[in-house]
Amino acid sequence: MDNLKNKVAVITGGNSGIGYATAKQLKEQGANVIITGRRKEAIEQAALELGVTSIAADQSNVSDIEKLANQVKADFGSIDILFVNAGIAGLGTIEQTSEELFDSIMNVNLKGAYFTLSKFIPILKEGASVVFLSSNTASMPGPGSSVYSSSKTALNSVMKSAAVELAPRKIRVNSVSPGPTETEVMKKVGLDESTVKGIMDVVVDKIPLKQMGKPEDVAKMVSYLSSEAAVFITGADFIMDGGMVLA
Repeated sequence: MDNLKNKVAVITGGNSGIGYATAKQLKEQGANVIITGRRKEAIEQAALELGVTSIAADQSNVSDIEKLANQVKADFGSIDILFVNAGIAGLGTIEQTSEELFDSIMNVNLKGAYFTLSKFIPILKEGASVVFLSSNTASMPGPGSSVYSSSKTALNSVMKSAAVELAPRKIRVNSVSPGPTETEVMKKVGLDESTVKGIMDVVVDKIPLKQMGKPEDVAKMVSYLSSEAAVFITGADFIMDGGMVLA
């Protein structure tokens, strides 16, 4: 499959999880992929493994985003695909949430995503595809997730406004909202295999399809939304959570 042949794609937060899987998917389909991330060593290592280009940039820093867009413009001219994937999570009740936690989540998930799109608009080709990584929590907020859920709900609103603003240039803007997805996060914080399995079992029980999502599932959706097959799709949020929002 090379239906994205010679397309230039930028993926923020591309050194692990969904970003990494999407970089792999887009490259396999012929795209020229640039991944970004705030940790220089991690992003360079991922780029080496994937055979793609890396540029270190922190999505929570607007001046970093501006430098990133300028560098991509200098090196590649313009881009066909922008996947705004970088994001952070955080839990805490409204009573417990500190200003520091609120700002850290909003600075990456909303402000950072907003200005990533803003700074890249001038170098998006006509007919380009923009995809935001959102979350099913935007549709089903729960206790302890007020800031994270709010950041993703607001992001979906930005996505819809952007879809209307960029429609005259045939640029399509959509979002993908995964539910629980298998990544290395829990192992990275030092949980043993049996503990991870216990947590997974509890989560899976709440999903009608009785399975976790995989990063590759989201990668395929981003690839589809960036292809010619999706030229009439814009302003849409695709919930990928095995029916969890329905349960």
